[in-house]
Amino acid sequence: MATENPPATAGPPASAASAKGATRKGDRIFLGLSRGSGITLLVIMAAIAVFLTWRAALAINADEANFLTSFEWDANANPPRFGIAVLAFGTVVSSVIAMVVAVPIAVGIALFISHYAPRKLATPLGYVIDLLAAVPSIVYGLWGALFLVPHLTGLYTWLDEYFGWTGIFTYEGGAARSLFTVGILLAIMILPIVTNVSREVFRQSPKMQEEAALALGATRWEVIRMSVLPFGRSGVISASMLGLGRALGETMAVATVLSPSFLIKASLLQPGGGTFAQNIAAGFKEAGSMGRDALIASGLVLFVITLLVNGAARLIIARRKEYSGANA
Repeated sequence: MATENPPATAGPPASAASAKGATRKGDRIFLGLSRGSGITLLVIMAAIAVFLTWRAALAINADEANFLTSFEWDANANPPRFGIAVLAFGTVVSSVIAMVVAVPIAVGIALFISHYAPRKLATPLGYVIDLLAAVPSIVYGLWGALFLVPHLTGLYTWLDEYFGWTGIFTYEGGAARSLFTVGILLAIMILPIVTNVSREVFRQSPKMQEEAALALGATRWEVIRMSVLPFGRSGVISASMLGLGRALGETMAVATVLSPSFLIKASLLQPGGGTFAQNIAAGFKEAGSMGRDALIASGLVLFVITLLVNGAARLIIARRKEYSGANA
């Protein structure tokens, strides 16, 4: 009696095995490229930090004034005397003004485009906002110098009339080339960045939660307040930090609008002040060897401030993970 042979176990097709091997090889290549990209970025950041620190140390060792508190900048003198007090004050104040003006407006525009405006209006409005982000800095600077500065005189007079008693908004006449004008110009420049990122985050909010809130009788504003804004909070913070990064490092627009001086004035409406980026752009061409090192030292301070701002943003987002959208 013939015995039946047991059916042979079918192995994986050759094509499937080769595809599996190719996938694994592709994964390894992608992992290597991703890891190499991250390491390259860290190396570049470390190289920048080492270069700035080395050149800054040369300048600070030769500085006869206090680098952190001095109100003068004469790095080409013999001996050199320079400090960053005015530059740090101007950079921080103008950036804070820009953020205070731009962020609420940007969030409002983003909510309007994503949840209020009809599609026929939201689409072209989004395109216009995107185009504003592509305008070069020098164009903003020329517009600010030729249009914004002359037309801010009325606002300055009004602020002086009603809020001059504070000392912060005292206006004594003259061209509006002050840190307040710089802050308004920077707010206009960072508005597209904050708006675009916030808009995309708000569009990703869970639709089921919004529909459930509407079904329970919530108004449109209550839906946004209870569902959209909590979900997009970390995205708005990230967008604001992107805008703040541009405000801190903006050069040509600030140099075109501001009337610089190494004085710190109590009133934000008085001409004067300066920023790190503006001072580097204005003084690099005429600077000697020590002058360039001094400007690099100020650039190192701006580099550290930027790192601290981004680190603070990451900490805020990490502490509010329930609003990050990761679990949505």
